[in-house]
Amino acid sequence: MPSLELIIGNKNYSSWSMRPWLAMKVMRVPFLETLVKLDVENHCDDLIEYSPSKKVPVLKHGTLTVWDSLAILEYLAEQNADKAFWPADSAKRARARSISNQMHAGFTDLRNECPMNMRRKPGTIDVCAGVKRDVAQIEALWRAALEISHGPFLFGDFSIADAMYAPIVNRLQVYKLTSDQTALAYCDTITALPAWKEWAASAHNEQWSIDHAEI
Repeated sequence: MPSLELIIGNKNYSSWSMRPWLAMKVMRVPFLETLVKLDVENHCDDLIEYSPSKKVPVLKHGTLTVWDSLAILEYLAEQNADKAFWPADSAKRARARSISNQMHAGFTDLRNECPMNMRRKPGTIDVCAGVKRDVAQIEALWRAALEISHGPFLFGDFSIADAMYAPIVNRLQVYKLTSDQTALAYCDTITALPAWKEWAASAHNEQWSIDHAEI
């Protein structure tokens, strides 16, 4: 069986890379990690050897290339049927897929104005009304899911849905965007994961930065 290789970007900034990396760590799926520095000049051209999209993350499995975070996570779920990447119950699975796709396609104001930054010292910034709407919607999604599942994760056990929202945890914390107690408790659940701590430690040890992501 060919080994898995996950190509990722800077751990301090690459929110899309974090999603499959975190899921693979939590689910104990072995893989080789290849990190591409995204601050170097012409990095998009450098990424063409890995993916036609010239973006990270990318999953290599033998001769197969899978790009886009959610596509990678879906592929991993199919290849690891013994691991609960999605909830077993069909209704829960449908809801988990719905909010995961909502994260994948939405919350653009929050993502654009508040880039993930694992090293950032927590502090507020001025944000537009769209960011506030995004945060309120995320808080509502989390409350609804946790009210049904009773936690600690969105659908009880860790799933792709939690991986998809993990970078939002960083944004809410470092830009101090929420005071919602359910959201804060959920953030604590995610940041307590050994996989999160491993990613964060690596991010803090990185020696390069991207100026436009330092808000």
